[in-house]
Amino acid sequence: MSAPLYLVDAFTDRPFAGNPAAVCLPEVHLDPLTMQAVAGEMNQAETAFIRTRPDGDWDLRWFTPTVEVELCGHATLASTHVLWETGRVSHSLSIRFHTQSGVLTCTRRGGHIEMDFPAEPATPVQSPAEEAFALGAAPTYVGRNRMDMLVVLGSAAEVRDLAPDMGQVAGIQARGVIVTARSDVPESDFVSRFFAPQSGVAEDPATGSAHCCLGPYWREVLGKDELIGRQVSKRGATIRVRVVGDRVILGGSAVTVVEGRLGV
Repeated sequence: MSAPLYLVDAFTDRPFAGNPAAVCLPEVHLDPLTMQAVAGEMNQAETAFIRTRPDGDWDLRWFTPTVEVELCGHATLASTHVLWETGRVSHSLSIRFHTQSGVLTCTRRGGHIEMDFPAEPATPVQSPAEEAFALGAAPTYVGRNRMDMLVVLGSAAEVRDLAPDMGQVAGIQARGVIVTARSDVPESDFVSRFFAPQSGVAEDPATGSAHCCLGPYWREVLGKDELIGRQVSKRGATIRVRVVGDRVILGGSAVTVVEGRLGV
């Protein structure tokens, strides 16, 4: 098998920032074990596999180095970027991806790619001691959605300074843990980090799907439908968020850094 393969930095307008995702376009059907093996070889937070459908839409699946996930923002952004930049889809057309989280539509708005994702609001839960111990912080709010834990801290500095015990975080029963606080700079509304050793990713540099939870939370707190999130990982990323009913529109840019072929 041979297939086009790209490495794309997502949620950034410059190389070596944001979150890298591998994007593979196999011309034949791949079984999940093969896709998982390719994702392990790529060793990125997510590897996306996209195939065209007879109706002109695209099938999309995402894999970390160890598991398949139901929703991933940065690898969807990377996939959209690849399809437009390589001419497989005209820049004037929207792209519809069929995924485990339903149909996701991607369009252009100004100089950004926008992705129409389902809102994933968190429900408040009583904070178990294990979360505070694992993070080494005292949460002001803890919630959960169908994928992740949401942990709110008292300040952006606390989020930046976190040094979690990854062994303890891995024991939390969730895809991962979103940690957030109100921003302390005018360029963004809130900051966040995302830890997912449970899914084979210690800290994800930029997590679009986490903003499907962060958007509804900060909309309620700040009273704004349009927000700018800053993920304060080492690489850093800016994610635009617009909450529209039960949908969250995520916006960002992407840059191709490697282009090649998978040969096995």
